[in-house]
Amino acid sequence: MATDYDAPRKTEDDSESIEALKERVPDKLSGSVDVEDADNPSGFELPGADLSDLELDVVVLPAQEDEFTCSNCFLVKHRSQLDHETADGPICTECAA
Repeated sequence: MATDYDAPRKTEDDSESIEALKERVPDKLSGSVDVEDADNPSGFELPGADLSDLELDVVVLPAQEDEFTCSNCFLVKHRSQLDHETADGPICTECAA
C-alpha cells in the first residue's frame, strides 16, 4: 500500500484550535527573565580576570624520538605526519597541503 507523505493528516486530536491550546497553557513564563544560571550556579569568570594567585602544575615531556615539531605550525607531530624537510625545518602533511 502506497503512502502519500505530502497529504495533510487529520486526526481526532487535531480538531482543537490553536486558540484553545493557548488558553490551556499558562503564559506566566513568557515575560520573565531567568536571572540564575542553573548550569553554573557558582558564577563564571570573565575574560581578563586576575589569575595571578592561581598555581598550575603542568608536566612537560621532552620531544620523543618518533616526534618532530613542524616549523610552519609549531605543533609536535608523529614522524608518520612528516611531509618534507626544508632549510627551516620539518613540515607536516597538513601544512604542506
